[in-house]
Amino acid sequence: MLPPFKNEPLTNFNDPAQRAAFEDALKLVKSRFGEKIPLVIGGERIYTDDTIKDTCPANPDVVMAYVSKGAKEHALLAIRTADRVFQTWKYYDPDARARILLRAAALMRRRKHEFSATMVYEIGKNWMEADADTAEAIDFLEFYAREMMRLHERQPVVDYPGEENNLYYIPLGVGAVIPPWNFPNAIMTGMTSASMVTGNTVILKPASITPVIAYRFFEILEEAGMPAGVVNYLPGPGGAIGDTIVDHRLTRFIAFTGSMEIGQRIFQRAAKVQRGQLWLKRTILEMGGKDAILVDDDADLDFASEQIVISAFGFQGQKCSACSRLIIHEKVYDTLLEKVVERVKKIKTGDTENFENWHGPVSDGGAYEKILEYIEIGKKEGRLVAGGNKAGFPGWFIEPTVIADVAPTARIMQEEIFGPVLAVCKVKNFDEGLKVFNNTIFGLTGAYFGKRRDRIERVRREAYCGNLYINRKCTGALVGVQPFGGFNMSGTDSKAGGRDYLQLFLQAKSVTERF
Repeated sequence: MLPPFKNEPLTNFNDPAQRAAFEDALKLVKSRFGEKIPLVIGGERIYTDDTIKDTCPANPDVVMAYVSKGAKEHALLAIRTADRVFQTWKYYDPDARARILLRAAALMRRRKHEFSATMVYEIGKNWMEADADTAEAIDFLEFYAREMMRLHERQPVVDYPGEENNLYYIPLGVGAVIPPWNFPNAIMTGMTSASMVTGNTVILKPASITPVIAYRFFEILEEAGMPAGVVNYLPGPGGAIGDTIVDHRLTRFIAFTGSMEIGQRIFQRAAKVQRGQLWLKRTILEMGGKDAILVDDDADLDFASEQIVISAFGFQGQKCSACSRLIIHEKVYDTLLEKVVERVKKIKTGDTENFENWHGPVSDGGAYEKILEYIEIGKKEGRLVAGGNKAGFPGWFIEPTVIADVAPTARIMQEEIFGPVLAVCKVKNFDEGLKVFNNTIFGLTGAYFGKRRDRIERVRREAYCGNLYINRKCTGALVGVQPFGGFNMSGTDSKAGGRDYLQLFLQAKSVTERF
């Protein structure tokens, strides 16, 4: 019997032994720089002449890997392969599928620092952020394995005389899994493992700027005993790969995490029934946020300022859960703003290969230019009180930036920037603050700092977001503890890491036999 699920502990980097072990992992990952990585379809390694040049955002001249780039013909082959393998994988014992995930979790745990070090170089996470990402990936494997075992058990239905009635959960079919680059291990692992443990087969199209970590996970699945063709590793451009697998008549579902614009595009394309298609495709979408922290006049301002800075600037603000809107009661506005700015100015920016650097580069050149443009917009919409500049060369470094005195309807209060930019808004009272909190097309995460019980209860009821935190930061949801997913344009409220998540990848079949 399996022990109950328990979240993977984070690494204590104050321990010299752990520091040394992580340094060794960095050296291991660095020794592989320049490697060639194939596509994998049906277990076959396919090397292409056209490749993705995967570079380090802290130094774009450094090439981590040359990753084979899939084309339309590879996508079609992957779909046919996944469909063929599904005909046997769907009957594979669900408990046995779950044990593949448990084995994969054990393997990742043994190579934890290697996976985290890969993200330090590939996407610029600091050591703690990378370690948390890997821990979450392990959590998904452990949690979803147990969930599949639970769903495989006899499901409760009401007894009826003279009949045996049963409810079974059966898999959907071929799925497209399109994960993001910002949690390239955790979210990628969660979406892929949920898809396969439920008996579906997968075309995994990793983000084009983080294909290496996805390949390392694929290798672990193989070592854990996954049959060939259950997951097919297919990096490549969205037009050639993404559209092909989303549109194809054999694709049964699409699991996507990324921008609102791409999520909407997938939603629209998936809605079209293709010639010969026998089902309506299911979409499982997480599409970002414009998350707010509301601070009331009786809040603990020292603690609030600490939590705000972590929420806004952890991993350079490149989290769909990051605080990008700070709403402060006018009575404490100046005091709290001063405390936030003081903390922000102490943040150390630089290459996260160095443990001392908490704030690393943004993801790539495109994001770099977009964020800098938003900072210029923000300077016109408010008062720059911290940051606002480029922060190093040759990487994509931008200073943690705070812009105060911003109107609720300003662009930097409404549009998702996805970078280290915090817009600060003053409100006259709690009611106005709650109104500003809800004034967005998104609804992913948010937080409230205050002590009055009546207001806390109102926030519980009226703050409209999928993950609400009271008197703590708005980032860092734990698998099984805070099921994660948002409302409105933040997606389909899929609640990853929750007890209902796997049912999104299954369909229920009721069977009655009368005696």
